[in-house]
Amino acid sequence: MSNRPLAAAGRTVPLLRAGLIAGIVIAALAYPLVAVTGLGAKATAHATESKTRLLAKALPAETSYLYAPDGKTMLTMFYEEYRQYTKLSDMSPIIQQAIVAAEDSRFYQHKGVDPKGVVRAFVANAQASGVSQGASTLTMQYVRMALRDSATTPKEVQEATQQTSLRKIKEMRLALDLEKELSKEEIIERYLNSAYFGHRAYGIYAASEIFFSKTPKDLTPVEAATLAGLVKSPSQYDPASSDQKEATARRNYVLDRMSQLGYLSPDAAASAKAEPIRLKLTNPPNDCAAVPEKFNSWGFICDYLKNWWSSQPAFGQNRLERMDKLRRGGYRIVLSIDPKIQEAAEKNLGAGTGSPFANGIVLSEPGTGRVKAMAVNRTYSLDLSENPQSSNPEAGPKVKANYPNTVAPLLGGGDLPGYQAGSTFKMFPMLAALNEGMPLSTSFNAPHRYQSAIFDGWAPTNASGAMTGMQTMWSGFGKSVNTYFVWLEERVGADKAVRLAEQLGLRWRTDVDREQASPSKVKKWGAFTLGVSDATPLEMANAYAAVAADGRYCEAMPVQGIFNRDGTPATYTTASGISREVAKPRCRQVVTPDAARAATDAARCPTGDTPARGGCGGWSTADSVRGTVGRPVAGKTGTTDSTRSAWFVGYTPELAAASFISDPDNPFNAVGDGQSQIPVNAVAETLRDALKGKPTRQFTPPSDAIVG
Repeated sequence: MSNRPLAAAGRTVPLLRAGLIAGIVIAALAYPLVAVTGLGAKATAHATESKTRLLAKALPAETSYLYAPDGKTMLTMFYEEYRQYTKLSDMSPIIQQAIVAAEDSRFYQHKGVDPKGVVRAFVANAQASGVSQGASTLTMQYVRMALRDSATTPKEVQEATQQTSLRKIKEMRLALDLEKELSKEEIIERYLNSAYFGHRAYGIYAASEIFFSKTPKDLTPVEAATLAGLVKSPSQYDPASSDQKEATARRNYVLDRMSQLGYLSPDAAASAKAEPIRLKLTNPPNDCAAVPEKFNSWGFICDYLKNWWSSQPAFGQNRLERMDKLRRGGYRIVLSIDPKIQEAAEKNLGAGTGSPFANGIVLSEPGTGRVKAMAVNRTYSLDLSENPQSSNPEAGPKVKANYPNTVAPLLGGGDLPGYQAGSTFKMFPMLAALNEGMPLSTSFNAPHRYQSAIFDGWAPTNASGAMTGMQTMWSGFGKSVNTYFVWLEERVGADKAVRLAEQLGLRWRTDVDREQASPSKVKKWGAFTLGVSDATPLEMANAYAAVAADGRYCEAMPVQGIFNRDGTPATYTTASGISREVAKPRCRQVVTPDAARAATDAARCPTGDTPARGGCGGWSTADSVRGTVGRPVAGKTGTTDSTRSAWFVGYTPELAAASFISDPDNPFNAVGDGQSQIPVNAVAETLRDALKGKPTRQFTPPSDAIVG
C-alpha cells in the first residue's frame, strides 16, 4: 500500500475530528436536555431561561448628566464608563455595516452561533495545539458584555470573562436563546452601545464623540471602519497613538471586508483606504472638578448634589451603591439653583478669595426646601499647591489652608461640622415656646447677668447694659437679649428647643454637641440658646425657611428634577408603599402656622422692619436690613465669643438666606467685630437683588390668641 494516501489521511483526520466535535457541540447547545432528565434538567433549563430573560432586558451602564435649571446647559457628567445609549435609527447605517464586516460577516445568516465559524476555530486551534482563533459572533460577544455589565459580584465578572471552554459553551447556549428573544436589529443596537472602543469610550456614541467630535449619525465610511476596527483590540489599534500604522492597517482590513460584503464599491473602498485617519479628539468632562470655568462656583453645588445623592435610599442601600447608580444609571439631573440668585449671591459676598475667613451664603425656597444659591469666597479646585499654610497652629507645616482653592463643603451638605452660629439659635427656644402656647407678649425683667437654677448655676450676661429691663419676645429677639432667652428656655425646656431644632434639620456632628443633645444631658443644655453648637449655612437657611413657610419644614433639595434614562421621573417607594418622585419636595408641619407667624413677627425686629402686632423696644441689631431689602423682611444676627464667627439669617416670604464668616481651619482665629457686618450685608443685598422686579409679598400676621 502506498504511503501517500495514508499520509493524506493522517492530515485530514484532525480536521474531520474538529468538524465532528464542532457539530456535536452545536447539537448539544441546540438540545441541552438530551443527556439529562428529572428535576436537575428542569432546574438547569429554568436557570438558562431566567438568565436569557435578564439579558434581554439588561442595558449597559450609562453616563449621568448634570444640568443647570434650564435643563439645557450641561455642567458636567458622572461616569465610570462614558456611554450614552443611542438608538439604531440615530446611527449611520455605515457603522452597522462596518461592525458586521469587522466582527461577524455572517451575522444576518446565523442564529446566534455560526457553525462555520465554530468549525473554522476548532480546525485552527487543533492545528495550533492551542487557542489561535475564536468563534464568537456578535451575539455571543454581546452576551459576554451583558453578563459582565449586569454582574453584581467580582465572581460574576470573572465567570463572564474567563477564558474557559465551559464559559464559551454557556455563552453559545445563551446566544442561541437570546436570538429567539431579540431581533437582529435589537442585538446589533445593544452591541454597538456596549462595546469598548478605547480612550474611556464605551459604546458608539462615546467613540464617535471622543475620536471624531461628532454623533454616530454623521460618521463617514473611513471613520466607521476606524471605530469598528478598534473593538478587537482597542489599545493595539488606537489611532490616537503616535504611530497610526496598525490602526490604518486594521481600518483598511475593515474597508476591504465591507467591499467584499457589498457594503462599499471597490472604488469607494480604495478611495477610503487612501485617506489618512483624521482625528478630532474630545475629552468628556467627568465629576465636579470638570464644571466649566465660567460656572466655577457651581462646583460647590455639584459637590453638594453628590453628597445629597449618597444619602438617598432611592438609589441603593448604602453610599457605595448610590454612587454607583449615579455613575452608571444614565440619569438626567436638573439642579434647583436659580442663576439670577446665584449671581447675586456671588456678587454680594464681602470677603475675597484671598481671605483666610470663609464668607458664604445659602438661599433656600420656603415651602419646597429647594436650594436656590450656594456661594462662598473660594475657588472650586483640587489644586492646593498655591494655597498658604493653614492658620491652625496645631496643623503640620505641610498642611495647606482652605484658600483660595478648595473643594471642602464649607456651606454644608458634607461631613464638616460647620461653625458656631451664635444668637441665630434663639429662634429655636422662641419657636418652641410659641408652639407650646406661650404668647409673644411673654415678659421678663431681664437683668444684665442671669444665674440659672435649672442650668446648674450657669450665669450668662448680655452683650450690652442697654439690654437690661423688661423684654418681650419682640424686643428680646430684636436686641438679642441673652438673659431673656435663657429664662425663656428654662420655661419651655431646653430639650424641647433642641428637639425642635432637630425637626428643622439640624444635626450634631461633634462629640461635644452629640453629648449635650443626648437624652441624659439635653435638659441641662442652657447654652444651646446662645448658639454654642456648630451648624452649617445650608441647615440654617432651611430651618428659617420653615418659619417663613408657616412652620412647614421641607428637606433641603438641590434638584428640581431627576429623570431615568427613558425620560421618566426617578421615583422611590415610601415606608407606607406609596411611590413618589425623588425630586419632589418632602415637607412636614413642625410647628403650628400661628406659632411660625408669631416667630416671624418677632423676627422682623432685628432687621429694622415693623412687626404687625408688637413693638421692638426702640433699637435692633441689624436695623439696616429693611432699608436695603426694600420689602418686609425678618431675620437674626449671631456672633460667638470674641466674634470668632459672625452670622445673619434673613428671610422674606419667598426666600430664606443664611450667611456666615469664619475661619474653617482655625475656629479660634477671630473674625473680629469689624467684619461682623459682612454676613448682614450679604443677605440683605442678595435678597434685594434676587427679588428685584417681583411683586412685594406681606407676612401673614399672627392671631390675637398668640399675641397675648
